[in-house]
Amino acid sequence: MSADIRVLSDEPDLVAAANVFRAAMVGFRPLNGAEQERVGKLVEPGRTLGAFVDENLVATTDSAASTLTLPGGRRVAHAAVTHVGVLPSHTRRGIASDLLTRQLVELRNRGEAVATLRASEATIYERFGYGVASTSQTVEVLTARAALRAGVPPGDAVRLVDPTVAWDALPRIYDRTRAVRAGTIDRPAVWWENQRLRAEGDSAPRHVGLIGEPGAETGFVRYHPVGTDGWFTSGERTVVVDDLHAPTRRAYLGLLHFLLHLDLVDKLVFTSLPLDDPLPWLLNDRRAARVTGTRDETWLRVLDVRATLEARAFVGDGAVVLAVHDQILPDNSATFEISWRGVRSVVAVPQLTVGVAALGSLLLGGVRWGDLALAGLVDVHDTAALSAAEALFGSWPAPHAGMYF
Repeated sequence: MSADIRVLSDEPDLVAAANVFRAAMVGFRPLNGAEQERVGKLVEPGRTLGAFVDENLVATTDSAASTLTLPGGRRVAHAAVTHVGVLPSHTRRGIASDLLTRQLVELRNRGEAVATLRASEATIYERFGYGVASTSQTVEVLTARAALRAGVPPGDAVRLVDPTVAWDALPRIYDRTRAVRAGTIDRPAVWWENQRLRAEGDSAPRHVGLIGEPGAETGFVRYHPVGTDGWFTSGERTVVVDDLHAPTRRAYLGLLHFLLHLDLVDKLVFTSLPLDDPLPWLLNDRRAARVTGTRDETWLRVLDVRATLEARAFVGDGAVVLAVHDQILPDNSATFEISWRGVRSVVAVPQLTVGVAALGSLLLGGVRWGDLALAGLVDVHDTAALSAAEALFGSWPAPHAGMYF
C-alpha cells in the first residue's frame, strides 16, 4: 500500500500523530485536553513525520536532535528516534518501511551521524540498519540486608526538593554534569517535557533528591513508591528508582547511601543500571542485590559510517580492512582501513564484512566481534582480522544511556 508521507507541523496534526502512536502501542490512552495543549512541547519542530492513506493519518514517527558519546569521549550529532507507530488497521502493508526509510534519509541529510531508539519489538528495526548497542539491567535491593562495606565512603549529602519545581533544575544539572560513558546522550527539552507529562499523569507520590551544593549539584535521583494503598501496614514497601544520574564516584556513593537509608522502605528497584554497575561489590551481602531482568536499551543506527568511525577511539597497534554494506543509505557502503591512527577509505580486499546494523551493535563496545561472527553477522575473510578488530575496538566501560524515550 502506498502512503503519502509528510512533515507534520500544525497542532491538530501533531495531536493526531501522538494519538496514532498511542493507539499503535495498545496500552497507552489518548492525550486528554490539557495534554493536547502541550503537544507542541513534546516534539521538535519539523521532525515529526506522518503517513497518510486516503487523507487519513495512519502512521507516525519523530525524533529529537542530540549528541551521543562514543568510546574515547568524542560526541557525534545524534537523533533520538521515538513515537514510531502504525495503526493496527494498517500494519503489514509496507507503510512502516516507507516511513522509517524516509526518516533515515532525512536524518542523514540533516548531518546527523547516528540515530538511536528504544524498541517495543525486537524483530523490526534490524532490517532498517539498527543494531543493539547497549543493555540495561533492573536490580532489586533488599534494604534490610544491604549494609555497605565498612570501607565504602559516604559521598556527598543529598537534599530533597519539591518535585513540581525540580523540572527547571534537573535539565541544567544534567547538561552541566553529563557522563562520559559511551552511549550517553543529551536529554533534549522535549524529553524532559515528556517525563514531566508522565509524572503529572500518575497519582503516585514523586520524590526528587539533589546532591551537591545549590547551584553546583553533581547529580540527582527521581523515585516513587508503589502499592501506596496499603503502605501504612505493608510488609514489603517498595520504592522504584526512576532516574539515577550519578556521573561521578562521589555522586554515586552519596545517592546510594541516601536511597539505602530511606526509612520505611524494604525494597529498592533500580530500573536502569549499566551491566558493570558496582553495587553488589559495595555490599557485605552481595545477594541483597538481585538482577531481576536485562533488556536491550540502545538500538543504534549509523547514518554516516565514515564520520562516526573517524570520531571513535581505537587502541593498540593493529589494523584491519573492513567493508560495510548499507542497503538503505548506499553512500555508507565502502571499505575502510581502521587502525589506532584513524580511519581511511581504501580500495582493497576486505578482511571482515559487516552490515550497518552489526556495525551499530559493535560501535559502542558492548558486544564482541567474535560473538557477532558466530551469529553470522560478521563475514570473516581473514581469521586473524577478527582478533585484530576486537583489539582495536578496545575494552571500555559497558555502554549505557540510562534513559528511555
